[in-house]
Amino acid sequence: MAVAEELRPGATLTRRVVSSPGARLAGRRLLAAIPVLWGVTFLTYVVMNLLPGDAAQELLGANATPAEVRQLEIQLHLNEPFWVRYGGWLGGLFHGNLGTSLSSGENVTTILGQRLPVTLELLLYAFVASIVFAVGLAVIAARKPNGLADHFSMVVSMIGLSAAPYVLALVLIYIFAVRLHWFPAIGYTSLSQDPAANLRSLTLPAAAIAFPLFAVYTRLLRADIVEQMQREDYIVTARAKGVRPWRVLLRHALPNSMFGLITLVALNLGALVGAVAIIEPIFSLPGVGAILVSSITNHDVPVVEGIVVVFAVVVVLASLLADVLYATLDPRIRYERSAS
Repeated sequence: MAVAEELRPGATLTRRVVSSPGARLAGRRLLAAIPVLWGVTFLTYVVMNLLPGDAAQELLGANATPAEVRQLEIQLHLNEPFWVRYGGWLGGLFHGNLGTSLSSGENVTTILGQRLPVTLELLLYAFVASIVFAVGLAVIAARKPNGLADHFSMVVSMIGLSAAPYVLALVLIYIFAVRLHWFPAIGYTSLSQDPAANLRSLTLPAAAIAFPLFAVYTRLLRADIVEQMQREDYIVTARAKGVRPWRVLLRHALPNSMFGLITLVALNLGALVGAVAIIEPIFSLPGVGAILVSSITNHDVPVVEGIVVVFAVVVVLASLLADVLYATLDPRIRYERSAS
């Protein structure tokens, strides 16, 4: 909130509170996120209900009798229609309860509390590494288009775009764990236990996730910077004033080229759920990826819903952060309510 001071003729100094455009934007985005989150959870529940198989049969095994299966269905309320079960889960969500795992009987909140920090640390590592290296290589490549660095960035980007994450993970394990012994092939060390070992245990899985992102970010940012340097009038003006080329690139072209990158980063968060589900089991990381796969197989709907809710909230917050960064990079941007 901003405080504005007004002084009228013959009046004392008054103040009025002006709501910040950023606060109004955040409020509208958060309100719009409510139906989005509801739709995501409802569709997840519907899809899980349509999957072939039976949760009670999966939990008891193939040798269970029909009577035992029926008894477990009644115990877990699986005999009720899915919309009744969804309504009960949604009511618990409003009270901060994500339900109980059908497989282990643990509270879903407890499961996520144990596994989510590992996944978030992995994703943060991958995101920071991909953005830092992408910005660095894109700037160097855009400095001299069609030069050696530009051709190198093209080759590296094509490799990153062509390689599937699980194939890249196996290649990284073979080269850096089996042959060179630089990093562990599997396992996880917590940050509180040993920060250096924690970084080493997450480097290969983070690289498997980050490399395809790095490839996309590099090509997008490089192309945008080159276009800015060749066509924009403010670049021509800066050069005419004698500003050094590197300063023109870093001070003027790069900030104006970041909008596309910010949008892409925010959109990529949702797609990372699949990457995490593949990469974490390969490296035996105790994150949400491995338990997501097993929960889908076992029809453990509360765990799947809990993971979906968390990632949906992360994507919504990332989109909100992207809007805020737009206004930070360019103060001329204003988000106004469209006239009806």
